[in-house]
Amino acid sequence: MTETMNIEDYLAQGGVLTSPGNVPARYRGELLRLMGSFVDSELAASAGFAGSINFAPGIKERIAASRITLEKADHAERVLAVMADFGTDTARYQRQHDWAARVARDADFGSTRTGGDMRLSVFHYPITGWADAVVMNVLMGLATGVQMTELTRVSYAPLAEVFREIAPREARHAALGVEGLDQLVATDEGKAQAKAAIAYWRPRVAATFGVANSARYDTQAKFGLRHATNETLHARWDALVAETLGPIGLN
Repeated sequence: MTETMNIEDYLAQGGVLTSPGNVPARYRGELLRLMGSFVDSELAASAGFAGSINFAPGIKERIAASRITLEKADHAERVLAVMADFGTDTARYQRQHDWAARVARDADFGSTRTGGDMRLSVFHYPITGWADAVVMNVLMGLATGVQMTELTRVSYAPLAEVFREIAPREARHAALGVEGLDQLVATDEGKAQAKAAIAYWRPRVAATFGVANSARYDTQAKFGLRHATNETLHARWDALVAETLGPIGLN
């Protein structure tokens, strides 16, 4: 118990761990949960954007959707490699769920996880067209950027390094979405479609930040796996959404 408390104090003060061998059991559980959620979300996101490639109105847009599909799968593979150091059977892991599975469009279960895997709830909803794909990518891309400010500082050094490599490409995904959104709002029809998609996706992306006053946050913060509360991250995302959508009349 004394050893565990000493490690918690060390982590709370900004210390880092560098290998599975010096990771306490509770820390290991939280770390694997964090990695599992990221991997499952990236695999589900990749599967979702794969379906969007054929919605693309032109070659440039098809390339953008294809890049997002490829790179999100690659990001999942990179984090899964870190999980392998903790004994995860990576071949079995990536086959155990249908990453393309989606719920009904009108389903609404907030931030509750469903379906057996650990993907963020937003990745259970189907993308129904190009405008829908663009808006979802923008809103979730901005949310991922906010979350990356946490993930790149996690106290398990090998994972933090992977997230630092991933972060610029995730930022590029969001930028590609904004480019697509700018093109979309150039017509009245596209702008109307974008507004409808924002009304659908905005609350679902907001739910990915979790509930206020989360007990899990307190546990993760003790281990140096989180630094900002759900409320703080949500507020940052809200500000970014307003900054992005406001100038093109969509906020």
